[in-house]
Amino acid sequence: MQDQRLPRSYSIFAYSICIAVLLAGCGTGGPGSSSQPSQPSVTISGGAQVRLGSTDSFSATVTNLASSAVTWQVNGVTGGNGTVGTITTGGVYTPPASIPTTNTVTVTAVSVASPSTFGSATVSILNPVPLVTAATATPVSGTSYTMEVSGTAFVNGAQIQVGGSSVTTTFVSSTDLQATVTIPSGTTTLSVGVVNPSPGGVVSNAVSPTIYKSTVTAAARLLDQATFGPTISDIRHVQTVGLDGYITEQFATAYTKLPDIPTPLPAVCLSANTPINCEESEWWQTALTGNDQLRQRVAFALSEMFVISSNSVNATTITYYHNMLAQDAFTNYLTLMHDVTLSPGMGAYLNMLDSAKAPAGQIANENYARELMQLFTIGLYEMNADGTLQVDGSGNPISSYTQAQVQAFARAFTGWTYATSTGGSPTKFPNTTVNYFAPMAAVESAHDTTAKTLLNGTVLSAGQTSDQDLQGALSNIFAHSNVGPFVCRQLIQHLVTSTPSPAYVSRISAVFANNGSGVRGDMQAVIRAILEDTEARAGDTNAAYDGGHLREPMLWITNFLRSVGFTNTDANSSYFSLSNMQTI
Repeated sequence: MQDQRLPRSYSIFAYSICIAVLLAGCGTGGPGSSSQPSQPSVTISGGAQVRLGSTDSFSATVTNLASSAVTWQVNGVTGGNGTVGTITTGGVYTPPASIPTTNTVTVTAVSVASPSTFGSATVSILNPVPLVTAATATPVSGTSYTMEVSGTAFVNGAQIQVGGSSVTTTFVSSTDLQATVTIPSGTTTLSVGVVNPSPGGVVSNAVSPTIYKSTVTAAARLLDQATFGPTISDIRHVQTVGLDGYITEQFATAYTKLPDIPTPLPAVCLSANTPINCEESEWWQTALTGNDQLRQRVAFALSEMFVISSNSVNATTITYYHNMLAQDAFTNYLTLMHDVTLSPGMGAYLNMLDSAKAPAGQIANENYARELMQLFTIGLYEMNADGTLQVDGSGNPISSYTQAQVQAFARAFTGWTYATSTGGSPTKFPNTTVNYFAPMAAVESAHDTTAKTLLNGTVLSAGQTSDQDLQGALSNIFAHSNVGPFVCRQLIQHLVTSTPSPAYVSRISAVFANNGSGVRGDMQAVIRAILEDTEARAGDTNAAYDGGHLREPMLWITNFLRSVGFTNTDANSSYFSLSNMQTI
């Protein structure tokens, strides 16, 4: 009998192979056979990196499905959230405000038709590229500066780079960074940038910072002392050019001339029937708007020393008098003494105008001679260089002049009257035709020509002219040792502090005596020394410094108006309403 087991086994094996092939989608290729359909899939494309503050766009390609619609997820959250970032239905991914704990997220597109079909991509989130728009360096002390950098896209941990080197930086905000840096003296340019921390740290664009020469506080304090009030633009300018540079600029700035008051009076003054309205309006306008702030502020201080008043003299001459003070503010104190002495305003106020030689047995008018010494130059008592009084053996102050010397100076100042309309000497004395806009002129027939004994035994010889005696008398007073401390102490009080130390007065008096080139009375040297003295600048760096002085009401008004800005709405553009404390 034939054995059948082997063919059966083969038949079963062949059948199994056929089943396996069919299940695998294979066919014999014969008539009527078909292929298995391809599996559905979703693939996405987009950037592998995105920086904070920017976006990344993704697109999805769906295959083997009837619908191409997808929903977008970030780390499995449909639409994302504030922690991992958000994504729109159109596939635009926006990273969160700050980098997550790990700086990678997974963006997924899920098929709407087949939610089990999806495609994913990994995205790295990087810090933004910072943009620097400006940088400033403000001095702290010596070569130490505060560097402040402004821009956008700064993140916590960002560092300022100076000359390519990172420095310890304080993060203030996404637009502001600060650092303390060392800038060698004489440096005018630097390269400053910002680098954000990893991941994705990239150095920003570079800028050249503005290297200020003073702090805001120092600049504002100088302007408070040297002008009619700080403004923001002036503070920035002083920071840029420095305190000494600003003073030098002001010395070179042309003075603002108060216009002469015309005759007949303009309408704004005519209505009040007085030139005072015009004169005061011109002064307010110049104080508030003039570019020559230091000159005008010093002229104001001088007007508080060499006082005249429109209550006693015609206000028309006040503008001429103020212009004279402003022009002389930066010259020499002897020049100032001379021009004040011959001004018609002072002549009328203290009676030197039309003061003639006295008849036998009488004395010439002493008013100006006395006040010139007592109020304008040497004071009542002998002084030390620091402004303290000298005393005799009994502890009493020592008089700086005698009554006989007052009378001698009074005789030296005789013979002066109004100049002619062309500024010349009139043919008669006194000249009854007023001239408020020219120095007084001499008429020799009215001058006392006798010998005169002045300070320190100086004698003016007999027979001298009015001008010779005037020059000799002024030079004699100017040479007195009191002039420096007496004048400098008052200038310090008007500009800086009501209570200057004797050492402060002594330092400025030394400059008055000698500007470094052997010149006495150099006003520019004195003003610079007053404003740059260590006592004047003490409050620049020490907030607890107790110095300064109460502002005069006029200075309070000008400081306020200049600080806040103002618009003159007066119909006639007059500033006179300020004199009545009205709103301008």
